[in-house]
Amino acid sequence: MKKIIVFTLFVTIFSSYGQSYKELIKKADSCYQATNFKSSTDFFAKAFKIESKNPNTLYNGACAAALANDKKNAFTWLNLSVDNGWTNLEHLKTDSDLTNLYSDKKWNIVVKKLEKKLEFLEANYDKPLQKELLEIYKDDQVERLLLNSADKKGVYYGKKIDSLWKIIKFKDSINLIKIIKILDTKGWVGKDKIGQQANSTLFLVIQHSDLAIQQKYLPMMKEAVKKGNADASSLALLEDRIALREGRKQIYGSQIGTNLKTNTQYVLPLEDPDNVNKRREEVGLDSIEEYIKNWNLTWNVEQYKKDLPELEKMTK
Repeated sequence: MKKIIVFTLFVTIFSSYGQSYKELIKKADSCYQATNFKSSTDFFAKAFKIESKNPNTLYNGACAAALANDKKNAFTWLNLSVDNGWTNLEHLKTDSDLTNLYSDKKWNIVVKKLEKKLEFLEANYDKPLQKELLEIYKDDQVERLLLNSADKKGVYYGKKIDSLWKIIKFKDSINLIKIIKILDTKGWVGKDKIGQQANSTLFLVIQHSDLAIQQKYLPMMKEAVKKGNADASSLALLEDRIALREGRKQIYGSQIGTNLKTNTQYVLPLEDPDNVNKRREEVGLDSIEEYIKNWNLTWNVEQYKKDLPELEKMTK
């Protein structure tokens, strides 16, 4: 029994260190989704021994550690996240994953550290524009988040959903007028002038607009990506939506449809399914296998190619 235990331990350790950073992060994320926060923290720890530069991944690791009541790693990774570029102070202050850290004296140190960093970074920001865009961001998201939460819990249905969509469409129309004015007068303003979240608002409102508007501002967003004023991953989502609306196949597999007969989700018609992950990686998106897990789907490229003609008919 002793030899078996030692051998098993050796295999486990060898296997863990043989895994790549991406594989470890995927396992950490999967454990987090399964609410197995201790295992998630362990996988993040192994991944960060290989690489610890991505602020979002470090922040996610801190969340898992906080939920596992591993305050040491939580604060270590939070600080590294801030050092490597995490700037969303509002999210940091309101993230329920980090509740376990609030009473610790190190919490205020992290918050003040980020506040000081933002004070320096935002010295040359267009504050009025940033404020306006952050308000638009809230208007764009609040009812959509309610719908998303309700969909997962099965809370809302019928008239309640219709009511929320009416509010969303009304707000979208008002927000679009504001965003068009900004784009036409100031262009696609980069995050170096308004911050990441305010910058992402420009994309969100255009993403939720009609086809004509999306087509009009697509060239502007492409140019913004080249200049570093917009994210390539966001552009990919917009390109997919436009492609499908124009009757073409999507490129990155970001758009999900629903089969009304079976009430199941599927990846809407996709160009060259064999190489979709290569294209996704080029624009900073995770693999399609990971992405579609959000809809409890499993990616099987050979089966998808067989189903594609039927999916195209269904989409039309």
